[in-house]
Amino acid sequence: MHKDLKEIEEKLTKLSCFAVAFSGGVDSSFLLAVAKKVNPKKLLAITVSSKFVPEREIEFATQMARSIGVEHICIDMDILGNEAVVSNTALRCYHCKKQTFSLVKQAAQNFGITVLLHAVNLDDLKDYRPGLKAAQELGFLSPLVEAGFTKADIRRLSRQLDLETWNKHSQSCLATRIPYNEKITAEDLLMVDKAEALLQGMGFAQVRVRCHGNMARIEVEPDRINKILNMDIRQKISTAFVKIGFEHTSIDIDGYKTGKMNHEIFTG
Repeated sequence: MHKDLKEIEEKLTKLSCFAVAFSGGVDSSFLLAVAKKVNPKKLLAITVSSKFVPEREIEFATQMARSIGVEHICIDMDILGNEAVVSNTALRCYHCKKQTFSLVKQAAQNFGITVLLHAVNLDDLKDYRPGLKAAQELGFLSPLVEAGFTKADIRRLSRQLDLETWNKHSQSCLATRIPYNEKITAEDLLMVDKAEALLQGMGFAQVRVRCHGNMARIEVEPDRINKILNMDIRQKISTAFVKIGFEHTSIDIDGYKTGKMNHEIFTG
């Protein structure tokens, strides 16, 4: 059964003032656009910038908030100063979201806003997401889950609203490229960011570069594997990755799949 906008609009109309934790991704852009549509007394989009988020994504979030027409603030966060995060245990996401959403909550309160929303959807609940517990503990509401929205619903309705994010590729923080229990460093995050930007520039839009020490493991969409296996393309990537700092590069023949680094939690 297809969801429609009325189901989420009805939930948001009951809230007169609220802030949205805003990444500029598919889900949060949709939530912000619908929030703007119901015309609350106060509406604020809050983005948190850290070493875990590529600068181009922060710039895109700023652009999206502007295009939707919502007041937007961006907060800098020193995530690498949080030892509970950089030690990279299976609870990394919980500790990261605790710090991130605490900043969002404080910023909202500075604007006189106490109702907080984040854009988790039903599909997110199927993966290992300890950060959702942190959001719940801090009092964030999840209207898309409450309304029963899946990612497919959000993409379909985003297209209906003429949002450019309707077909935006899935993003996740750069920390998800580092295997659990390997310490997260600024150097590794920068290498991953540069490597993914390079591949995106070569036309591989949905891509992950998993960092295993000095080896990079590339994931692209299954239907793009043949392209990346082309000898000329492989050689260009290998040469470029060495300059970035990776001594070895491999290609995951299973292709991209969200949450792949979480598999070791359940199989390790």
